[in-house]
Amino acid sequence: MHLHGGEVAEVARVVTQPAFIEECERRFIKVFGFAPSPEEVRSWKRSWPALMSALCNAGLGELRVLLEYSLPATGERIDALVIGETADGQLCTVVIELKQWTSAQTTPLRPGMAKIGQRTVQHPARQVRGYVRYLEDWVARDEIPLLTRGITVLHDAGPELIRQLRAGVARGAAAEFPLLGRDDLAAEPSREALAERMGCAALRPAEQESVKAFLDAEHRPSPALLTRVGHLIEGNDALTLLGDQDLALQEVWHAVKASQEHGKRSTIVVTGGPGTGKTVIACRLLGDLCRERNANPRLLSPSGTLTRQLQRTVGDTSRGLIATFTNNIPAGVTANSVLLLDEAHRARTYPDYSHGAFPLTLGKLLNQASVAVLFLDEQQIVRPTEGVTLDELERHARDQGRYFCHIDLTTQFRCNGSSAYHRWIDQFLQPEGPAVPWSGSDYDLAVIGDPDQFTDWVSSHTDNRLTARITAGFCWPWKSPDTPPLRPEVEITWSRPDGPRTWIRPWNARMERPDLDHPHVPARPFWATDEGGHEQVGCIYTAQGMEYAYNVVVIGKDLVRRGDKWVAQPHESRDPAFKDVSPDRYLRYALNSYRVLATRGTRGTRLYSTDDMTQAHLEALLPRHGRRPGQD
Repeated sequence: MHLHGGEVAEVARVVTQPAFIEECERRFIKVFGFAPSPEEVRSWKRSWPALMSALCNAGLGELRVLLEYSLPATGERIDALVIGETADGQLCTVVIELKQWTSAQTTPLRPGMAKIGQRTVQHPARQVRGYVRYLEDWVARDEIPLLTRGITVLHDAGPELIRQLRAGVARGAAAEFPLLGRDDLAAEPSREALAERMGCAALRPAEQESVKAFLDAEHRPSPALLTRVGHLIEGNDALTLLGDQDLALQEVWHAVKASQEHGKRSTIVVTGGPGTGKTVIACRLLGDLCRERNANPRLLSPSGTLTRQLQRTVGDTSRGLIATFTNNIPAGVTANSVLLLDEAHRARTYPDYSHGAFPLTLGKLLNQASVAVLFLDEQQIVRPTEGVTLDELERHARDQGRYFCHIDLTTQFRCNGSSAYHRWIDQFLQPEGPAVPWSGSDYDLAVIGDPDQFTDWVSSHTDNRLTARITAGFCWPWKSPDTPPLRPEVEITWSRPDGPRTWIRPWNARMERPDLDHPHVPARPFWATDEGGHEQVGCIYTAQGMEYAYNVVVIGKDLVRRGDKWVAQPHESRDPAFKDVSPDRYLRYALNSYRVLATRGTRGTRLYSTDDMTQAHLEALLPRHGRRPGQD
């Protein structure tokens, strides 16, 4: 899909006309399903005329240009794509990223980034490299031989900014993608020199049949991309399977092969609690599928945090194969596709999965593929607008004539592999009934007395280069801006013999990318793993799906213990997802949320409650921090 296409000279004649821009705004809504932002429309008005002028000055008026060309597997768009043909008849596309920058902040510490005003963004040369790689990996195939180049046009940028940006990628792979400033867009010493700078040297108009084949091409992963990803996963020790994980992988793989060989569509659900290896199995399946002939797999997750972590683990080459699933069906999924949906319990079911039929978008996703493998833990459903159950998935499969298979994982590898701890936390967070004191010896679990103590505990581990994090229920406001500095909003006051004391920390950052001015404040997807995350408090939506060595869980006043049962107090929650939710209904989500938070630590956990009666309940069940079980 694209917003507008035509010969360069033709587009140049109309691009400055208000009626053309207005028509593009209307078409944008029709093509992409939402309205362009005012900032985007302003950028069209500034950048499109500058680009068309430069292309015409380079004698490229007869080439074809596409404006706002969509890359469906990523949800991104190329600002402009020039299409031509080389002297030997090969189709050639030139990716052009347009920027209105006149200044930017860069640092050698993060050469792949730049800061524009208050926004930290990807370096434009790396951005272009990603677009070029996408076209090579998702469009170029034997039936569509394609040569792809890329440039960035910064039509307002002076020589100093261009030198600065070029220095930022001088030694990297992105150096092969030129950055052109204001002075580079002049046709000097010749039109041919400008055409070469713009990546279009010696290009001639492409044959209509070739252009049509390109525009009609299905965006799907190339064999080369699948091979690369398969090798990366195969050689990644972090994705090694053990015990139950490998048995489950084999069961899923046999079901997948049977479905592929006999043409029977199937839905496979893999259930298991925290740490049972669902994500690792999903990644290994992706690696195996990538090595299959005619494969077209996808690994999806409703969690953007998990998606970013997986992409980092597998590498940038996985772009498009590993993606976030929200309200849109990924591009290029066909009847032979195998879909792996990790954290299926977080799939959006808006407005409320309990008030109607099977979720529409999720149903379309499952029906589109030959095989759908969903990894599920119903006890990790933590908000009203998310969550699908095993029973619902089985009914949907039967209704659609799909074979259904359920695989349950029992062995878990998180929390030091302690089955005793998982059984204890499950019983501890039952809505009502007697609580059992912790008597295990294979997991470091204790109640901690106050925030000063758990701050020291976390710091002692991070000083030893171990990951340790503080998490809390969503019981404090979260109004920090998208970029640092963060506001200290999680505030706990407690009594000491020398008087009251107050502890304050910020929530984790909202931003998706690191901020150049605050290198020790990790972006939200990397709060659990990157340096500095221990200085912020993680919420359920950031911590879910992640793990770290040592874990503090602050139980807020939204969940308190009264007698032999838990009592939900939704009015104490600051989570907008629970506005006007009744206490009875909120209880399930609160118990699930704290269960998720309490199962992030691989080596040890400390529990603390801001409610005095609940803290006393913890102290009756758990050894005190710093003391061994049974010690006075």
